[in-house]
Amino acid sequence: MKNKHVSNRFWIKLAGSVVVLVLCFVLAMKYGAEQADFRSIWLAFTAAEPDDHVMILREIRLPREIAAMLIGAALAVSGAIMQGVTRNPLADPGLLGLTSGSNLALAIAFVFVPSLGTFGIMAACFVGAAFGAAIVVVLGAFGRGRLSPLRVVLAGAAVSSFMYAIADGVTLYFKISKDVSMWAAGGLIGTTMQQVQTIGPVILIGLFLVPFLAHQMNVLSLSDDVATGLGQKLVFVKLMLFLLVIILTGASVALIGNMVFVGLMIPHIVRKVVGTDYRHILPLSIFAGAAFMLLAETLGRTINAPYETPVVAIASMLGLPFFLFVVWRKGGKAFS
Repeated sequence: MKNKHVSNRFWIKLAGSVVVLVLCFVLAMKYGAEQADFRSIWLAFTAAEPDDHVMILREIRLPREIAAMLIGAALAVSGAIMQGVTRNPLADPGLLGLTSGSNLALAIAFVFVPSLGTFGIMAACFVGAAFGAAIVVVLGAFGRGRLSPLRVVLAGAAVSSFMYAIADGVTLYFKISKDVSMWAAGGLIGTTMQQVQTIGPVILIGLFLVPFLAHQMNVLSLSDDVATGLGQKLVFVKLMLFLLVIILTGASVALIGNMVFVGLMIPHIVRKVVGTDYRHILPLSIFAGAAFMLLAETLGRTINAPYETPVVAIASMLGLPFFLFVVWRKGGKAFS
């Protein structure tokens, strides 16, 4: 009876998160340098021959909001998975080398393949994310043979700084900084529906697979010994989960560039709402992450209109204090 009550409460909370996401989407479509009325928003989806104002909504604002939802969902889920697998409350794709690796891979790809298309950018980001994550994991496990949260965070910071420096050097030496800067700024300016149609399905497939991994995440979040005792194939499961994180993060970075703290904040907030069961954390993180990115993107377009503040700046202003709060709240446990 208790389990049924908990399940009912979760579905209510999930429905509430869907409503919040819809409201955030409507607000994101309505507000910006130029406000839109609700009729124009409706026509952006339905009109066969839209006027210029509706066409701007359809061709410029709509792709950005869809991309923001996909990115927020992907990064939030990636953060939840990484925190569960590593049992590190500070785990985040942007803090652990994935986005910096993608940044470096894209810079190198632009040098050797200047005509890189959207799919090529995404593939380069996959390779870079895997490379960055592998280095951080190796350094984080160096010595005692297990992932230490403290060493993982320090390794992530060091590797990220090193890779960003190399990427900057590559862009300056080969004079491609202009090509990379807009992408690396962490914004959605210039996002097109063609990019969304290319990268979006990859993220959606990854998100579709997430709920099926909830049981494995619950087992892994206990301890390696307990997971092994329950018959969990640790190496295989962790490899699959890291591969999913690389796909979600790489595809997100291909759309928005460098983004940190989203994967750190959202899973912690979701846990306060639904508890520690990953059957609840992962689905709710999808909607909470999407709603957060919509709000951050809307703020970026409105707080200094008609100029635009990169969404990465908005996320960082919220995320850095949250990061420090988690460290303070957990105390030594965050690094034990």
